[in-house]
Amino acid sequence: MEGESRNFIEQIIDKDLAEGRFDHVQTRFPPEPNGYLHIGHAKSILLNYGLAQQYNGKFNMRFDDTNPTKEKIEFVESIKQDVQWLGADWEDRLFFASDYFPVMYDCAEKLIMKGKAYVCDLTAEQIREYRGTLTEPGKNSPYRDRSVEENLKLFREMRDGKYADGEKVLRAKIDMASPNINMRDPVIYRVAHMTHHNTGDQWCIYPMYDFAHPIEDAVEKISHSICTLEFEDHRPLYDWVVQECEFTQPPKQVEFAKLYLNNVVTGKRYIKKLVEEGIVDGWDDPRLVSISGLRRRGYTPEAIKMFVELAGVSKSNSICEMAMLEYCIREDLKLKKPRMMAILNPLKLVIDNYPEDQVEYLDAPNNLENPELGSRQLPFCKELYIEQEDFMEVPIKKYFRLFPGNEVRLMNAYFVKCTDVVKDENGNVIEVHCTYDPETKSGSGFEGRKVKGTIHWVSARHAVPVEVRLYENIIDEEKGVYNKEDGSLNLNPNSLVVVEGLVEPDLAKAEAGEKFQFVRNGFFCVDTKDSKPGKPVFNRIVSLKSSFKLPK
Repeated sequence: MEGESRNFIEQIIDKDLAEGRFDHVQTRFPPEPNGYLHIGHAKSILLNYGLAQQYNGKFNMRFDDTNPTKEKIEFVESIKQDVQWLGADWEDRLFFASDYFPVMYDCAEKLIMKGKAYVCDLTAEQIREYRGTLTEPGKNSPYRDRSVEENLKLFREMRDGKYADGEKVLRAKIDMASPNINMRDPVIYRVAHMTHHNTGDQWCIYPMYDFAHPIEDAVEKISHSICTLEFEDHRPLYDWVVQECEFTQPPKQVEFAKLYLNNVVTGKRYIKKLVEEGIVDGWDDPRLVSISGLRRRGYTPEAIKMFVELAGVSKSNSICEMAMLEYCIREDLKLKKPRMMAILNPLKLVIDNYPEDQVEYLDAPNNLENPELGSRQLPFCKELYIEQEDFMEVPIKKYFRLFPGNEVRLMNAYFVKCTDVVKDENGNVIEVHCTYDPETKSGSGFEGRKVKGTIHWVSARHAVPVEVRLYENIIDEEKGVYNKEDGSLNLNPNSLVVVEGLVEPDLAKAEAGEKFQFVRNGFFCVDTKDSKPGKPVFNRIVSLKSSFKLPK
C-alpha cells in the first residue's frame, strides 16, 4: 500500500488501526428491503466489500428491516441476487435487523432506566410543532419529566399492545435546544400493529432507523459504518446511541458522496409507476439502471466495478454521465467476446456470377484483437443480406461502401462490384446485384487492387431471423428527467425499438445471458427473460461509438 494514493476513507481506517481504536476492519451493506437496488447502491456494495477485502476484514450483509409497512420478501431475494452477482461475498454473515429486536428493546429499557428516554403522548404533528426550526430552538414535551417507573410501565404496555398506532411513542431525552434538529428528543420507538415479514406478529412496536442502525452495527462488531452524506447530520445521534447503550468499542460512522448519474431515473416511486403503468416490463427492464435491469441489458460486474472506481470516493457530490458507464462495458467486452455478423435492416444482395447452388464455408476469426478466441466457419452463397445503410444509389461524399460501379470487400469473403439494382413500385431499392472476383478471397494473399470499404453480410439461405431490441435512455435527455410543470418524467418515445434481424447460424444457438459484438452494430446480450432455446432475443447493451474520454 506504500506510495499509493489513498482515498479519505482508507486514510481514516489506516489512522484508526495505527492508533489502536480498532484491531480489525468489519464493514456491512445494510439495504432496506423496500425496492430493487440501483447503480448507486453498487457503489456502496463494492466500496464496503472492497475495504473488507483490502484490510483482510469481514463484510456483512444485513437487511435493515425495521419498517414492516414497505418491506417484501420479493425485495429481499432480489437484493441478495444483486449483491452476489456483483461478487460481494458475505460468506455466512447474512443478518436481519429484525433478529436484534430483543436487543433493541433491552437498549430502550436501559435508556429509560438511565433517565435518557421517555414515553410521549404528543401526536406526530405536535412533535413537529414542538421541534422548532433551524433558527429557533424546540420546546420540551409536557411528558418529558415522567418518572422512570411510569415510563417503564407505559413502554411495556406499548409492547404488550395496549395502545393504538400513533397513540404513544418512546423518545430519546437529549436536548430540545440542540442546533442539530436530529438531537431534539428524536422518536426511537413507535406503535405499529403490523405483520413483519421476518418476525410475524411477535411485535407491535418497532424501532426507528436512527436508533436501530447504530445498535445493529455495534452488535455485529462493525468497525466502520460507511454511509452516504445525507447521514452526516445524524452522526451525533448515532454516536449518542452507541455510547448511552454502553457498547464497548463502538463503531465509527464515515460518510461519502453518493453516485449520481445524469438523466436517469433511480427514484423508487417513479420506477414503481413505470412498472404499474406497463411502460417498462418490470424492475429489471433493460432501460432502467436497477442492478437487475443492467444485468438483463448485458452489463457485467467487472464493468460496474470499473465505473465505480472511475467515479472515485469523495466527500463532495458529483454527477457522472451515462457515457462513462457505457465506456466501461465496451472496455470490458471488446477483447472477451466474439465479433459476429448480424443484419438489423436487411437489403438483399445477389452475386450474379456466383454458382447457383454452391455453398462455400469461409474461415472467420472470432475476434481480430484476441486470436485466442479462435475462428468459425461461415456459410457463403449466391444470395446474401447486407445492411441497408451499406448501399447508396447516389453516394454522398467520402462514402466508401456499396454504390453502382463501386467495389467493396465482403468481410472474410470476396470483393464484389455493384452492377444493378431492383426497385419496388415506390422507387425503393429492394435488391442489389453484384459480380464477385474469385481471385480476391479473404486470406488468399491477393495483392491486386485495393478497395476502401468493407461491409458485413449474412447468407440468405442460412440466416436465422431473430428479435433484436435496440435500447436507448428511457429519459428524453434534451428535456431532462422531470417535467418542470407537473413533476412527471420526460420519457423518450424511442427508448425501445424492436427490429426483426437476421443473424449468422451460430447465433441461433446462443444461450440466455451470452454476449457478443455484432460487427459495426454494437454489443448485444441474449435476453434472460424472453428468449427460448433456438429462439434468442437480443438486447443491445451499447453501441460501438463512444462520446466518453478518460480524464487525463
